[in-house]
Amino acid sequence: MFKWKKLGKMFDPKDMKTKTWMHDFAQSPSAVIHETFVRVYFCSRPAPGPDGLYLSYISFIDVERANLLNVLRVREEPVLSLGRRGTFDEFGTYPVSVIRDQDEVRAYYSGFTRCESVPFNAAIGLAVSRDGGESFRRMGEGPVISYSPDEPFLMGSPRVRKFNGRWHLWYVAGKEWLNLNGKLEPVYKIRMASSDNGIDWIKLGKDLIVDKLGPQECQACADVNYRHGKYHMFFSYRDIQNYKRREGGYRIGYASSDDMVDWVRNDELAGMSISENGWDSEMVNYPHVFVLDGSTYMLYQGNEMGRAGFGLAVLEESAEWGKDEVV
Repeated sequence: MFKWKKLGKMFDPKDMKTKTWMHDFAQSPSAVIHETFVRVYFCSRPAPGPDGLYLSYISFIDVERANLLNVLRVREEPVLSLGRRGTFDEFGTYPVSVIRDQDEVRAYYSGFTRCESVPFNAAIGLAVSRDGGESFRRMGEGPVISYSPDEPFLMGSPRVRKFNGRWHLWYVAGKEWLNLNGKLEPVYKIRMASSDNGIDWIKLGKDLIVDKLGPQECQACADVNYRHGKYHMFFSYRDIQNYKRREGGYRIGYASSDDMVDWVRNDELAGMSISENGWDSEMVNYPHVFVLDGSTYMLYQGNEMGRAGFGLAVLEESAEWGKDEVV
């Protein structure tokens, strides 16, 4: 079993003492390690518009490498603008996964469009930074992974890794929209695509994780590491109803694989659950696991899907994880 020690909340824009464009939410944290600091990218939102709807933008904080709870800098403005009218990311960029590749920093993100028959649709875009991750430009005005004949609904929740020179992207694909007491809710499952260049993707074409809560279980944000001769996936899952509350809210699950194709789910090993009270007492979700200076950390968002900000935990022990280096 993985044993995580919670270190506390790392960032919530509502706690800031200075004026900021961020009104609410700090979601989908993703870390990039630098020499003296760690940059944590995340998604946040200005105040909702006159229609009551939010937009979502990507930003970052820099934290001290030797003390990850010490915030050194908060990005003054978003690192990427929203798309033009009619494009797939016109109304939001969320969630996001950021990775360094030689002299580039790449951000894979879900772009949102508003719809008429259902609330939204989404596809996965790519933006690239060539100034060290300070700002990003999208590769083009369209997505790199979109809905298709076999995946006709929303695509989102990207998490990217590179193993042995090959790119791998875990994402969610919508299965259907359900009308629950007059409110439309999507069902989505975790899938994977692979690529030689991180731009042209080949989809595996199957759901990876068996359901625990039944066929209407929603799964998201699969973060995968390779350790001790095995692939380890931490992911989020929730029920289709009451998911904004403690009883139905997101939890963090775990699965392992020898080949990234066939996965064995065992949530009891995850070792990360809600707290008795406070900012993560209703849900823990959207995990990102990274190794720094010999320790393994997990970034994760808390209550109301990150409205309460995101926090940090450190791995205390796990026989499953081992001591070998990440590939």
